[in-house]
Amino acid sequence: MDTTKTDTSSRATGEVKVDLDAEFRDSHIQEVLDKLDRELIGLKPVKTRIREIAALLLVDRLRKKFALTSQTPTLHMSFTGNPGTGKTTVALRMAEILHRLGYVREGHLIAVTRDDLVGQYIGHTAPKTKEVIKKAMGGVLFIDEAYYLYKPENERDYGQEAIEILLQIMENNRDDLVVILAGYKDKMDKFFQSNPGMRSRIAHHVDFPDYQATELMAIADLMLAEQNYHFSPAAHRAFAEYIPRRMQLGHFANARSIRNALDRARLRQANRLFAAKNKMLSKDDLMTIEAEDILASRVFIDNAPDDDLQAPARGS
Repeated sequence: MDTTKTDTSSRATGEVKVDLDAEFRDSHIQEVLDKLDRELIGLKPVKTRIREIAALLLVDRLRKKFALTSQTPTLHMSFTGNPGTGKTTVALRMAEILHRLGYVREGHLIAVTRDDLVGQYIGHTAPKTKEVIKKAMGGVLFIDEAYYLYKPENERDYGQEAIEILLQIMENNRDDLVVILAGYKDKMDKFFQSNPGMRSRIAHHVDFPDYQATELMAIADLMLAEQNYHFSPAAHRAFAEYIPRRMQLGHFANARSIRNALDRARLRQANRLFAAKNKMLSKDDLMTIEAEDILASRVFIDNAPDDDLQAPARGS
């Protein structure tokens, strides 16, 4: 850490001071935030909130250097939004920030759903839940579709047992485990209404907005580039037309649906190349998605999605 500013201030005022900018640089949090910007298009409100949380934790760490006692900030979070909006990716980067600032020992992320926590018979849930918690200690436990833990309509459901164990851990092990609950906003709101003890332990509620069509086009370009593909100009125009059509159809899952659509386009490209009479292919031939690879989608032909399983999208 560069202490030049600190020393000068100390001599001038007789008071020890710290350089907040230098502390920020030394924490290497900016590297994580930059990584998040590269990984996820848009999501400005989410990224702003993550920066705010990081600032809170950095200031809290500096307060400890001056022996300014206070409780460790409650860090349990709720991420709400539709599938494919980046909740899991942000949770992963949040775990990295928490680790770099010393709020968790290891900074790993354990992502689970109800099936990983809740047993099917008496005496099964507690050991399952405790085993998951044991793996997550020192890091972040990410529970996707957390509302499925609670099924009040089923008197023989064991989800409440898992919730009670989580509540105890979230209260007593705040300095060694951060829990992030994720899912659709309306369902998460109902879950918190039914479980006020869980709501009281959540300090940060972060809502993930759906992507706009222009953002989804940028995401598509990024995804293709990561796989060493690119659109031809005509294919780019076709996919720009594909996106709003697909958004109007059922079970749209934001970036996940875009990824699935590109996988289908790559499949069509491969079959187009095999069907061509000329099998002498250039590097660019192998990299280029053409308009026909997009326009063959059922979105254009049958006005139906062909890029997702015909079931409600789940997850983040």
